[in-house]
Amino acid sequence: MSNSTYAANGDNGDLGSTEGELNAWKHRAPYRVHDKAEDFKVRYEGSCHCGKIKYQLSREKPLDSKFCHCTTCQKIHGAPFQWAAIFHKDDINFTHGHHDLGWYESSEKTCVHKLPCKVSCAYCRTPIMDEGRNMILLFPTLIDFKTPEDRKNFDISCHMFYTRRILDINDGKPKWTGINDSSDLMADSPQEAVNELKRKRQDEEQEKSKKDQESK
Repeated sequence: MSNSTYAANGDNGDLGSTEGELNAWKHRAPYRVHDKAEDFKVRYEGSCHCGKIKYQLSREKPLDSKFCHCTTCQKIHGAPFQWAAIFHKDDINFTHGHHDLGWYESSEKTCVHKLPCKVSCAYCRTPIMDEGRNMILLFPTLIDFKTPEDRKNFDISCHMFYTRRILDINDGKPKWTGINDSSDLMADSPQEAVNELKRKRQDEEQEKSKKDQESK
């Protein structure tokens, strides 16, 4: 019997090889192991609950950080919301657990590695990240923050899908009805954020009207 977690639990039959087309993902970001000669400066370290999955991060601050209140995040995380921090795929370096990762593509409900997909430890099932086509969404609760300042670097910028919230969070952050910048701000969002969105959409409407006139 193989020692592979996948072979034992039936996730995808990964036997630990790095060769062949089926294992090509292991050589691409975010799963590619950075060579020691590369200029990968370790800023943070994170791990799953059982410790089979361990990784490093090189970026000091995420590109963005949000609370997502959508029902998919609520169900998959078994929590009122998901705390997600956005990084480039090359910002992460897995040091342990290449062969102990499992995938889940929620729209087709398949365990095939198909983007976008959700990535977890195949042993303890801790959610590791959401892998998109261009970025990754990491979960800061897996990171070992050394100082309060490190933790503050991951403060959220907004709430998404707040209409589906299970609990109210009065933190003064913008609260979107859906995806931020692509939906509407709710009434309890900061007034300056509401005004900024109104100006932005007025500018977009004027630009669209101008293009329509030019195309006639």
